[in-house]
Amino acid sequence: MTGHRLTTRELNRATLARQLLLERAPLSAYDAVAHLAGMQAQAPLSPYVGLWTRLAPFAPDDLVARYQDRSVVRLALMRGTVHLVTAQDASAWRALVEPVIVRGTNSAFGRHYRDLDREALAKAARQLTEPEPRTFAELGPLLAERFPGRDPAALAQAARAHVPLVQVPPRGLWGHTGRVAHAPAEAWFGRALTPDATPDAMILRYLAAFGPASVMDAQAWSGLTRLKESFDRLRPQLSTFRGENDVELYDLPDAPRPPADTPAPPRFLPEYDNLLFSHADRTRVVPAHAPAIPLFPGIGATRGMILTDGTWSGLWRFDKPTRQDPARLTVTHFTTLTSADEAALTAEADNLLALLAPGATDPRLEITPAPA
Repeated sequence: MTGHRLTTRELNRATLARQLLLERAPLSAYDAVAHLAGMQAQAPLSPYVGLWTRLAPFAPDDLVARYQDRSVVRLALMRGTVHLVTAQDASAWRALVEPVIVRGTNSAFGRHYRDLDREALAKAARQLTEPEPRTFAELGPLLAERFPGRDPAALAQAARAHVPLVQVPPRGLWGHTGRVAHAPAEAWFGRALTPDATPDAMILRYLAAFGPASVMDAQAWSGLTRLKESFDRLRPQLSTFRGENDVELYDLPDAPRPPADTPAPPRFLPEYDNLLFSHADRTRVVPAHAPAIPLFPGIGATRGMILTDGTWSGLWRFDKPTRQDPARLTVTHFTTLTSADEAALTAEADNLLALLAPGATDPRLEITPAPA
C-alpha cells in the first residue's frame, strides 16, 4: 500500500494498538519490554506502572525476576536517556546510540574534556567498574586520581558516554531501594556485545512499536540523525502513507491499523512514558491545546499522565499512606469527561491503587478538573 492518507485519529489508534493500550495483552514482562522496543526508565519504578497498564495479568515480581536474571537492564540508550530494555537489545543498540550520548555529554560538560584521552578514560572506567559496580560519586574521584585536574563529575559522565554502563539491582526493583551503581554491560552479561552494523533493524522495531511514523519521528525517538538512508534501504519492505500534514509515513505491511472509531479505554501512564516522547509530531496522542508535558522528579510510580479516548487528558498523583492519612490517588483532568469516561477512569484508578497500595485500608480516590 502506497500513499494512502491516514487521519490523526487513525494514527492514534494504530499507535495505541502497537503500545498495547487498546486492550491489555497476555504477555510476560520480558516479552512486553521487547515488543515495546524498550521503556523509558530514568524514574526506575515507572516501567512497573507502564507494564501494569498494558498487560493482563501483571505482577511486579515478573519484572523483578528479569532484572535479577539479567535478561533486562537499565542503561542510557535512546535520546541519551535511561531505558529499560532486554539484554539482547542493549547489546545490539548501545553502539548505535553512543554518538547521541556523547553529543549530549559534550554539550553539558565539554569544557572539562579539552585534550582528554577518551580511550584511556574508557579503559580506566572499565578497570574501576568491572570488579564491582560503582556509583558516579565513587567513580568520579577515582578517575580524577588518574586524570588529575579534571572535574570528577564530568569524568564520570564521560565514562557513561564511552562505556555501556548498566544500572545494577537493587536499583529498579519493586519494593526495594538501592544506590545508583554501574557496571559495564559486557561484565554484567558475561559476554561481549554484538552491535548492529546499521540502524535498519532498530527502525523496524520502532515501527512495530510506534508506527506508522516518519523519518523525523524515528529520529525523535532514537536521538539518531540522518536516518533517511536507512528508510530508503527499507522502503521495498515497507508500506507508505501520508498524514494529514502530508508528511510521508512508513509502516510494516502487516502491522495493526485499527479503524478510527475503535474504542480506546482510559489508561494511566507513568511519568516519561515513551508513548508521549517518541514522535516528532506528537499530535496523534497530545492534543494541540494541551499544556506542556511535566517532567516529574523522583524514582517513579507516584505520578503520571492519563489517557481518555486515546489522548493525553490529565495527570495523576499517588500519595502513600501515613499514620494520619490513607493512601490517596488524585486525578486531575483538563478535558471534559463523559459519565462513561469517568466511570471507566474510576475503575482503572481503583486497580492502580491496588497495585500501588496493596492491602491499604480505605484508600481514597479524587477526580477533579484542572483549575481554570
